[in-house]
This record gives sequence, structure tokens and C-alpha cells, in this order.
Amino acid sequence: MSALDAAAAAAPVLAAQPPRERASWLVAAAGALLVAADDLVPLAVEETGLTEPRLRGEIKRTAVQLKLFAEVAAAGEFLDVRLDAADPDFVLGPRPDLRRYLVPLGPVLNFAASNFPFAFSVAGGDTASALAAGCPVVVKAHPGHPRLSDRTAEVLNTALPAGALGVIHGQDEGVAALQDERITAAAFTGSLAGGQALAAIAAARPRPIPFYGELGSLNPVVVTPEALTERAAAIASGFAASVSGSAGQLCTKPGLLFVPSGPAFPASFDAVGPHKLLHPGIVDGYTRRRSEVLGTPGVTVLVEGAVTDDGATPTLVETDLATLLEHRDTLLQEAFGPLSIVVRYTPGEPLGAVLAEVVEGSLTAGVHVAAGEDSPWLHSLVTSLQTLAGRVLFNGWPTGVAVTPAMQHGGPFPAATNPTTTSVGTAAITRFLRPVVYQDAPAALLPEPLRDDNPWHVPQHRSPAGESPSWGSLAG
Repeated sequence: MSALDAAAAAAPVLAAQPPRERASWLVAAAGALLVAADDLVPLAVEETGLTEPRLRGEIKRTAVQLKLFAEVAAAGEFLDVRLDAADPDFVLGPRPDLRRYLVPLGPVLNFAASNFPFAFSVAGGDTASALAAGCPVVVKAHPGHPRLSDRTAEVLNTALPAGALGVIHGQDEGVAALQDERITAAAFTGSLAGGQALAAIAAARPRPIPFYGELGSLNPVVVTPEALTERAAAIASGFAASVSGSAGQLCTKPGLLFVPSGPAFPASFDAVGPHKLLHPGIVDGYTRRRSEVLGTPGVTVLVEGAVTDDGATPTLVETDLATLLEHRDTLLQEAFGPLSIVVRYTPGEPLGAVLAEVVEGSLTAGVHVAAGEDSPWLHSLVTSLQTLAGRVLFNGWPTGVAVTPAMQHGGPFPAATNPTTTSVGTAAITRFLRPVVYQDAPAALLPEPLRDDNPWHVPQHRSPAGESPSWGSLAG
């Protein structure tokens, strides 16, 4: 049986399982992943070139992610059950008995990422959130770690129901799966060009499906004059760590750092050695973007860096705001690797308005401020940063996405194809659910979450009869 056949057969079985049963699969999967870490991590090192400490931290994060969605499933709040009692005296005329909840879409296709072989791959957040929703998952493995993908699936499938998780390989197979009518939604983390092409395929199907893509991000960070005066060295070292970590192959790497005109920025990349890039395609793309940036008029090299057989070392350049605007077609594109651009601005100029106009949507935006700093200029800047990013950081760096309920990992295009969703945090489950209402249904035909005896013990929000005449009173 193919992965798609198995997923289609499993879909009604998984959808019928109570939330706590779904939670038990995810907890067991997390445990199996941790037990297999000594087997999986060396394989990941071999295929990706990422370091063992980084990968052991990532496998722990992935297990935590699975457990987090186990909590989401067990609580049952994600079903968003709403019960409106029949009301013959409703202010607009008699109201029927209405019972609404969210049901799983069905089989989900997950295009795995190259840069997180655990956390955004076979066992990653897209898989965890879809399983918690009651959807089987077919993962299109990334060609950068094919053996790890298969082995990870084997480990997880010791804990999951039959057909809940399958893996396919190859670009043609991924496109064919995306076009298959049994697939009801797709998630993707990768390049802008690849994501746009797949999104177009999903939209062009006879019955289009939602496509949740994470495509690219510049993640601008602004340093105020007061903050630079207060702690320039600390800002420089934090910036260097954020740009160079995992050779800059992170979707949240700060690609633009805006600092006020004045003394030289204390770049601190001297101790950063070469780090292998994930696969030849990334080497080619990064080398091309680096050459484009270095060849742009008005750009000054602060740290030249290099790309060699041993890997890449960081490249840092500097320019001013006028040059950035003049050469926006070259400079305002993501360089997926250890490269960033320092942009000088004049204190007091409307930087926020400029950023909102020229910088495309990002996963994150940040600002470093001094202790107690506050001004109309700063408020305007923060408001502008909110318009272009899904997460706004203060006095920190965007790398290191917390696995926690309130996290937002998405943003306006091209950060994501859908700015209203997230791929990290508990709200990610909503991507794989749709609402259904039962109207005046006989009690015997109601699904468990909508029954008055509530056999699944999930939260139910009830609207009793007789409330409508008082609607609006809270506004007073």
C-alpha cells in the first residue's frame, strides 16, 4: 500500500479517535524519538553537516513539540465547540438548535525543510499539529537527509496508528501527491521559488486546497542610538552569534541590522570558523547571493568571509539607507547563509515608514532599546515593525524559536503564504481543521463533542435561550 493509500484509509479512523487517544500517540512518539536519539543524531550529522550538539538540542525540541501538541489534543479546546440552544424568542425570529465544532481536514502533505532535519521534517511541528488535529500525514522528505527521514518515520511508526505517517521521496512524487485529490492541505518550509510553484499547483487543482508555506525572511533588526551607546559590544556579539549560528541557515537569521550613523560598528566575527552548508543547492544559492551583494555599488565590506570546501565563514557588509533603497532589488533579498547587511540610518528620520514600505514581510522584526527609552519615534517604529512581521522582539535576536503556546512563526508574504497562521505554537493546529455545524440534529446522530452528555469531556461553550435581548449591554 502506498503512503497516500494508507493515509486515505487511516483518515476516518484517526478522526474518530478521542482527543486523549490522539495525545497518547504523540507522547509515545516523543518517547520513541528520544530513545532512538543515539541512532538518529549520527545519521543527521552525516547527511546535513550540522553539529552533534545542535542536533541533540533539536531532537529534544522536536520531542517537546510532540508533547506540546499532546497537551493541545488532550485538552480538546482546539475543537472550538459552540452550542446554541434552540430559542423560540430569539430577537430575529426563532433560532434553531445549532452545534458547531472543528473536524480534521484529512490527509496532509508536509514538505520537509533542509535546515531542521528533526524540528521541521518528518517528526516536526507540521506533523505534530496535523496528528493532533486527527489528520494522517504524508511527508515529502527533503533530499538533503533522505536516510534520516526514512529512519525517523520508522521510529515514529512504532508509536502511531497504521497509516498515520508515511514518507515519499523525489520532486515528481511530491508534485503528484500535491495534485492527488486525497490530500486536503499542504505545509511547506523552503525557498521562495519552490514555495510559490507548489502554492500555484495547490491553487490550480480542480478542488483547491490550503497551502501553508514558509518561504523567506529578512528579519530586520533596528538598534536605537541610545541602545548602541549603552551596550554596543553586547549588541555586536549577540548579532554575530545570531548570524553565524548553523552557518546562517536559519529562517530567522537577522539579514538586516539598522544602526545609527556614527562610529564604526564593532563587528565581532573573528572567532567564527567555517561551517558546512547543508547541500550543494544551498552552496550555489548562497555563493550567488553573496557575489551579488559584494558587487553592489555603495556596499563596504566589514568582514569578507568565504565559501570553501570546508564550509562558509560569515560575510558582513555595510551600506547606508539611500543605497539600500537605490539597490533594493539586489540588497532586499534573503541570503540563506552567514551573510548580513548593516544599514546606517540618520537618527530621527522616519525609519519605520521606510521599512514598512520597502522591506517585505518577515517572520520577525526586532528593536534594541536603552533602559527606560521611550519616544514618539520609537512608538512609530514599533508600529511599523508590527505591520511587516509576525513576531516583534525587543533587546534580543530572532534565532531560537521557543516551542510554546503563544509563539507565532509566520507573517506577511513572503514570510508565509497565509499571514493568519503559524507553524510553531499551539495555534498551528487550526491549519488542519474546518468547521461543521449540526442544525436541529437528533441526539442519537450527534458526534461526541456536540452531545449534551459530552463523552469526550471537551470544553463546550454554550449560548442558552433568552440571551439575545441583552446583547450589547456590555458595551455600556
